[in-house]
Amino acid sequence: MSKFNTKMKKLITGISVLALFACGGNGENKQGEMYSGETKKSEEPKEEKHLANIKQLTFGGNNAEAYWSFDNTKLVFQSDYSNWGNKCDQIYMMPIDQDLNDTNTIPQLISTGKGRTTCSYFMPGDTTIIYASTHLGGDACPVDPPRGEKYVWPIHSTYDIFVADLKGNMKQQLTFRDGYDAEATVSPKGDLIVFTSDRSGDLELYTMKIDGSDVKQVTTELGYDGGAFFSPDGTKLIFRSSRPRTELEKKEYKELLAKGLVQPTNMELFVCNVDGSDMKQITNLGGANWAPFFHPGGEKVIFSSNHKTKSFPFNLFMINLDGSGLEQITYDKAFDSFPMFSPDGTKLVFSSNRDNGGGRATNMFYADWVE
Repeated sequence: MSKFNTKMKKLITGISVLALFACGGNGENKQGEMYSGETKKSEEPKEEKHLANIKQLTFGGNNAEAYWSFDNTKLVFQSDYSNWGNKCDQIYMMPIDQDLNDTNTIPQLISTGKGRTTCSYFMPGDTTIIYASTHLGGDACPVDPPRGEKYVWPIHSTYDIFVADLKGNMKQQLTFRDGYDAEATVSPKGDLIVFTSDRSGDLELYTMKIDGSDVKQVTTELGYDGGAFFSPDGTKLIFRSSRPRTELEKKEYKELLAKGLVQPTNMELFVCNVDGSDMKQITNLGGANWAPFFHPGGEKVIFSSNHKTKSFPFNLFMINLDGSGLEQITYDKAFDSFPMFSPDGTKLVFSSNRDNGGGRATNMFYADWVE
C-alpha cells in the first residue's frame, strides 16, 4: 500500500510508516519531525550496490507513495507535513528537481485539502492524477481506531476515487458507492486502472477502464488484496495480500472487516494476469512483505519487507517472479519502502527514515539504479 509498542510495541514501531501510507492503510496521523540538516545527499551504505547518487527530496513530516510521471520528470506523493497546513495525508505533485529543503517552498497541492487521501498515480498523458479521498464524507480527517494489543488499519467507507488536473482542479469522480474504493494505479498501456474495493463483501482487486467503466473483479479468495501495480507490458499484476488460512484466522479476519478494519502484520506477494488467471504466490517469507513494484525488465519485483526480524527494520528486497533469487537492496537500520522505478528504468524513488537527524520524519529519496 498502502499509519504506523514490549514485543508488540516494537512491531508497531517498525510498521508505523506502513500504516501512515501503505496505499490504503490509514491509521493514526503522526507528524514526523523536521529535519534541519543541510545536505540533500544520503551517504548510502556500501552494500547498497544497486543505488548510486542518492538524493533526499523532502525534509519533514511523513512523505511517501511517490510515483513517477510517464515522462520521468515529475512525482506525485502524499504527505501529512504540518508546515504545509496538513492535519492528515494530502496529495502533492513536484518536478523531480524541485528544492523542498527551502521552508518557503510548498509543492503543488493536488487533492482538496479535506478529509484523508491515499494512493495517487499519474494518468496517461501526465496532465491528470488519480487518487482516493474521503472528503465527500466530511472535511475532517476520518476517525481512526484506538491503538490496542493488535495492530490494525481502518478501511474507511468514505473513500472514493477521483481525477484532478495538475493544479488540483477536480475533473472526474470514478467511484460513487458507499464503501471502500481506493489504492488505484494505472497500466503503462494507458487502458486500465486497478484498485481495491470491498464491494463484494471482501477486500478484492478490480480493474476498470480509464473512464471508470467496465469494472471487473480480479481476485476472489478471502483476504485483503491491495497495493497492486501493473507489469511494464501491462499484462500482469503484482500485489500484497494478508490471506487467512486457518479457521481461526478466517474468523478473526471477518470480525475485523465487519468493523472496517484489517490486520496487516502478515502479508505476502502474489502475481497474476490482469484478469486474475495464473495466480501465483511468490513470497513465503513471513512478516510484512508489501509495496511491490515490477523491475523494468518485467521478470523481477522490488518490495519492502521485515521478514528477517518480523519487526524492525524494513528494507528493500528484489525477487524473481518464480520466487527465486531473493536479494537485499537496502541495508539501513530504519525504514525503507514504496520503491518505484522510473518508466525509463534509470532511477528508483523510495521513502525512508534514514538521514532524518534522529527524528521521526519519513522522507522521499531517489537514486540512480545500477544493475
